[in-house]
Amino acid sequence: MGDPMILTATDADIGQRLDAWLAAQETLGLTRSAVQQLLESGEILRNGKAAKKNDRLQSGDTVSVRIPEPVELAAAPQNIPLDIVYEDEDVLVVNKPRGMVVHPAPGHPDGTLVNALLYHCAGRLSGINGVIRPGIVHRIDRDTSGLLIVAKTDRAHLGLAEQIAVHAFSREYEAVVCGHLRESEGTIHAPIGRDPKDRQKMCVIAKNSKDAMTHYRLLEQFERYAHIRCILETGRTHQIRVHMRHIGHPLYGDPVYGKPVKQIAGQCLHAKTIGFVHPVTGTAMQFDSPLPEDFEAVLRTLR
Repeated sequence: MGDPMILTATDADIGQRLDAWLAAQETLGLTRSAVQQLLESGEILRNGKAAKKNDRLQSGDTVSVRIPEPVELAAAPQNIPLDIVYEDEDVLVVNKPRGMVVHPAPGHPDGTLVNALLYHCAGRLSGINGVIRPGIVHRIDRDTSGLLIVAKTDRAHLGLAEQIAVHAFSREYEAVVCGHLRESEGTIHAPIGRDPKDRQKMCVIAKNSKDAMTHYRLLEQFERYAHIRCILETGRTHQIRVHMRHIGHPLYGDPVYGKPVKQIAGQCLHAKTIGFVHPVTGTAMQFDSPLPEDFEAVLRTLR
């Protein structure tokens, strides 16, 4: 069993239920039900004592979360080609193609990035995120292309997760959105949670949500569309897609928050640049990936 992750409550956390607070921590990557299971099994301590899910936080509370060693992964290694941008003993940066699911899920039991990583890394991946998501520190949607960091060791995973928690982990995306942008740049600061009318979707909502912030900048304006760059302060599910929809500019081709198109399979969104401090060596690292051909084809058409 690995070392526990230690979190400290601040003044802003006073009065929050422990299980809800832990589920909101990006460093853990746990659902509320997963947090409750760990609470029931005694893997979560508050100020050194076994915690309860309905405990209310006080400023300065120290919360220790120990995630049990994963059981053998059911997903099978598959020899699927990977576009590896960088790799060493601790981390791997991969350029994920549009259409590839990151980890196994109902309806996608194989053919995922995890299946490919299990083959490429011969099983040597961080186990912190459990049996379904080995090595996965963060993820991008199936129909979003671009860069992902993978942790090959638990030490690397913990270090990267800490950077995400303090927003020291930089992520820049490029997208094509619908409409004519009034401003050349801006910031969208709006909380994101499950859409109460459709649990398969996310929306900007005050209740049962998480803080979310996206900066955007116009790169090229077309007659009815715009090419933009987005910088994430947070990493919520569907964040860019939801935020751009919220301000009236859904992503081109987005089948969930906009309207699908024949020219591209899914939303025109690419995780182009990623930056972090190597969790073991301390070296500042940044990687950039070219726009995929289907994205470039959209731009050529719009021009």
